[in-house]
Amino acid sequence: MYYKSRKYRLFYICNFAFLLVTSIACVLPLIHILAVSFSAKEPANAQAVGLWPIGFNTDAYKQTFSNPNFLKSIVVSIERVLLGTVIGMAVTVLTAYPLSKMNARFRGRTMYTWFFVFTMLFNGGLIPTYMVIQKLHLMNSIWALVLPGAVSAWNMVLLLNFFKTVPRELEEAALIDGANHIKTLWYIYLPVSMPSLATLSLFTMVAHWNSWFDGMIYLTNAQKWPLSTLLQTIVVTEDFSKINMRPEDVKLISNETVKASQIFIGAIPILLVYPFLQKYFVKGMVLGAVKE
Repeated sequence: MYYKSRKYRLFYICNFAFLLVTSIACVLPLIHILAVSFSAKEPANAQAVGLWPIGFNTDAYKQTFSNPNFLKSIVVSIERVLLGTVIGMAVTVLTAYPLSKMNARFRGRTMYTWFFVFTMLFNGGLIPTYMVIQKLHLMNSIWALVLPGAVSAWNMVLLLNFFKTVPRELEEAALIDGANHIKTLWYIYLPVSMPSLATLSLFTMVAHWNSWFDGMIYLTNAQKWPLSTLLQTIVVTEDFSKINMRPEDVKLISNETVKASQIFIGAIPILLVYPFLQKYFVKGMVLGAVKE
């Protein structure tokens, strides 16, 4: 058999070694951040911490969890992810379902499809988008973070192609039994599309959780910032005024340990979600990316 040949065994060993090295390279930075967050001020400032804490202490986490702005930002991020994922997936499903039909069943389908594809190549720009958000009175609200990106043309195209792979006989049987398009979508298409839906949901969740630029533009009140926007201010611009650190805390705690603790806390939710959706990830990408 081919899997017993020398070439296959060599390929298997090289592939395994490559994936092992890649996995270690992805995990090591997270371990380093965790070690820095539990280290003392002096070795953290001297950048002497490797993969193990030096002068173990939990002062950075105590300071982080005692900061009301940081806790509020976590709540805002969770609210954004929940609203953004539910609204985004609902709109994506309702858009992809009719566009997956043949031209004979949905006149103008090609025109509508290219309308969405056009938005993947061109957009209105930052200033016009800001003016639209302002005119709609969405400034300083959670809806300014959720509604502008509710429709993802990329996700819609993936789901559209996945719906095309669903056997047409299933839909015809449902229609013969008296089901309308809403029931057909709910009872036929959605159950068989779970791998693709899980994959797109993961894309949407990660995009909302990591997005920081729109929060900085549309939310002028720092207390309404999502976690990613707050972390960008702390890590990149090193503006600690937004997290209410007292002067006596700055003397005792390293800025590096505070930043490391908040970065690690910010990564935990996505790390917890991935294992539950991982089994759908590869299957959903393959099935949704191939057009027959």
